[in-house]
Amino acid sequence: MKTNTDELQVFVSVIDCGSITAAAEALRQTVSGVSRALTRLETKLDATLVRRTTRRLQLTDEGELFLARARLILAAMDDAEEAIVRHRERPAGRLRVDAASPFMLHCIVPNVKAFNALYPDITLELTSNERIVDLMEQRVDIAIRLGALQDSTLHARSLGSTRWRVLATPAYLAENGEPGDVDELLRHRLIGFTAPESLNDWPLRDARSGRAFVTITPALAASSGETIRQLALNDCGIACLSEFMTAADLRAGRLRAILDDSTADVRLPVNAVYYQSASMAGRARAFLDFLAAKLAG
Repeated sequence: MKTNTDELQVFVSVIDCGSITAAAEALRQTVSGVSRALTRLETKLDATLVRRTTRRLQLTDEGELFLARARLILAAMDDAEEAIVRHRERPAGRLRVDAASPFMLHCIVPNVKAFNALYPDITLELTSNERIVDLMEQRVDIAIRLGALQDSTLHARSLGSTRWRVLATPAYLAENGEPGDVDELLRHRLIGFTAPESLNDWPLRDARSGRAFVTITPALAASSGETIRQLALNDCGIACLSEFMTAADLRAGRLRAILDDSTADVRLPVNAVYYQSASMAGRARAFLDFLAAKLAG
């Protein structure tokens, strides 16, 4: 039979404490339990490790040899446990994160330097996809999903939500006039999405129909929100985009929100999805906690 670490700990404690009684007290065990463990260890090794007398304990030659090895084994166990604790407290390793290009460019990339400063032992690998990726197939640890989640076996964590705004540049509005209502808006040059068509339902209250959304017919369309943002910034028309990618433009005055009184407070959910993995848990938790704090700010 193989010896175990509990028996090694008993043996070392008996020697260090000088008696079975003292070792039992230190280990918070019974005297009889410590004595049995020591006897069991000697039986497994088929060797006498300690000579017991009424006054003291004396190591045999075999005991001296085994004590040195036992100390090394227990020290190695302590080092291994401490390494796990340090790893949990200071996550390390590779973390693959996937997100749509606009979210990657506006919410993740600007914060990578700060994340690296906090977690220098985590190596980020960033990929961008405009479609929903299979995490296992693409070897992705965390995917950021915008919009309502479909049912799946993945774990999900909400990172908040972001509001849709109707936007244009001051230059475009100066040249073409600012629409005062939905009817006037529909006569402007509107920039929309090629797909899905639902993204061309803008969150505008139509006073006549009572609907909370107005379906626009794009004069100019693109597949990527970032492309639409760039078109809007280049005075090509009016767009409806999420605040996560336009907040800096609004603050800087590069874009202006229009028809705010008619715009419904429609928000796009932002979620992180991932497979539960003990080996990745520390890295994932560090990244998601960091990103959630940045988005909340």
